[in-house]
Amino acid sequence: MTTPIAVRVSRHRQALRKAGLRPVQLWVPDTRAPGFADACRRQSALLLDDAHERASLHWIEDVFSSAGWK
Repeated sequence: MTTPIAVRVSRHRQALRKAGLRPVQLWVPDTRAPGFADACRRQSALLLDDAHERASLHWIEDVFSSAGWK
């Protein structure tokens, strides 16, 4: 037996596919996992004096625009 919610979700997905979209599943690190914060700190520390990181951050500042954001 199909639930009304499942039918609604199925219709929504069909409409998205008809609009030329497709579903994509992304797996990201679990921010609640033990050691996640420590790994972030360690990785950030590795980039502290990195010239490429500094250049990337400067580039982001140059191209960033919040125009139109609410």
